[in-house]
Amino acid sequence: MGEPAESRFDAFRARLKVPAIAAPMFLVSGPDLVRSTARAGMAAAFPAPNARTLEELDGWMGSLRQDLGESHAPWVVNVVAHNSYGRMKDEIDLILKHQPPMVITALGSPRRVLDAVHSYGGLVFADVIDASFARKCVDAGVDGLVLVCAGAGGHTGQLSPFSFIPAVRSFFKGPIVAGGAVSSGQAIRAMQMLGADLAYIGTPFIAASESLAPDAYKDMLVAATHEDLVQTSAVTGVRANWLRASLVAAGIDPSAVKEDGPVFSDPSSAFRRWKDTWSAGQGVGQVTAVEPASAIVGRFINEYAGTLR
Repeated sequence: MGEPAESRFDAFRARLKVPAIAAPMFLVSGPDLVRSTARAGMAAAFPAPNARTLEELDGWMGSLRQDLGESHAPWVVNVVAHNSYGRMKDEIDLILKHQPPMVITALGSPRRVLDAVHSYGGLVFADVIDASFARKCVDAGVDGLVLVCAGAGGHTGQLSPFSFIPAVRSFFKGPIVAGGAVSSGQAIRAMQMLGADLAYIGTPFIAASESLAPDAYKDMLVAATHEDLVQTSAVTGVRANWLRASLVAAGIDPSAVKEDGPVFSDPSSAFRRWKDTWSAGQGVGQVTAVEPASAIVGRFINEYAGTLR
């Protein structure tokens, strides 16, 4: 594996102008968003399944490796690690080919990617929503953890960072990334004060000019506050925060959403759960405009610097 994980993470962090990663968001994060964010000085991730074919994924990863060098913040790939995910082996082959500086696993054990990523000196972090799964990932040999705390968009955690971060710090001294309603430089600093090394930021980048989100989604996000969110597991089977207006537009009565069954019963409509119903985190009220990713990162840099004075 070469140099220890601590040194590899230090090298990763040294390339950041602000200690944060733009979180990978399904049907939102693509290569243009990652490229612009990384060039502005903040690490950025995308989910491998956002590339609908392996050929497209190969192209995305190849262009990011070519365009982003040591003078930019690192790019990150998020992979589904569950045994049922059919593309996993092929995606590992592409990871070996293009060597992203960091791979974040979700929805399964990180063991399947550890040897591949460590073989070229990359970092493996695991996305977790509770301390029990965090322990399992640490035991598996991950380099770091991504704690998805209460207030996050998409499939959200239920634990406050005030309890989650200290709980994990009691048994893990390695790098921690923490997310959940982080929409400002002040919030980035707050996560560090609680014991995290980096913050994980999603919702503000949905409204980035370079994101894959449709214009209607971006406009709805800008108009929303935390009062416009509905948290339910009925849409996908896993608890998530949804924009109330998108549920209504999809023909769903938010007041009638039940926790004991999906609102989309047709298996063929699985992708519509994300395409036609839109998510956001509790920091949505701080998103006030559609703007380039560079402007979003620049604001975070300035706000964060203000907390250090």
